[in-house]
Amino acid sequence: MADFIADDEILELAIARELDANRLYLAIAAKVKDLELREVLKELAAEELEHKAKLELEVMKSGRVVSPGDNADEFEGVSELSAGELDMSYKEMLLMAIKKEDTSFRLYVDLAGRVTDSDSKETLLAIAEEEMRHKLRFEYEYDRALKGN
Repeated sequence: MADFIADDEILELAIARELDANRLYLAIAAKVKDLELREVLKELAAEELEHKAKLELEVMKSGRVVSPGDNADEFEGVSELSAGELDMSYKEMLLMAIKKEDTSFRLYVDLAGRVTDSDSKETLLAIAEEEMRHKLRFEYEYDRALKGN
């Protein structure tokens, strides 16, 4: 991972990841036939926006203004697959989501160790915990899918 100069850059990276996760989960939800899982995916997508809002608040505490499009594609390698590129099976989508949540968890723990502001550190660790809960939910759905066949 690149060396970051300021806490704000770390937070902006996290914001971009949350936007990507939101878009990805909405794209997967649009492809899922199971109505219950579709709602779960929509809820998780909404939670990713809540994470984004928490991170934006941390940026604003430093006196910076966060505008809506500031960080959507700012960092190389952050952008996830678009809805049109999700040509994969349901199980493959779940495995991708599991991997994404695990990566996000590990990233936020790492980023929390890099920020100097204690509030930002707490926010990143809290979001890391929520990402792990998302991963567990996707693992549960994957196990259900395996048993269904």
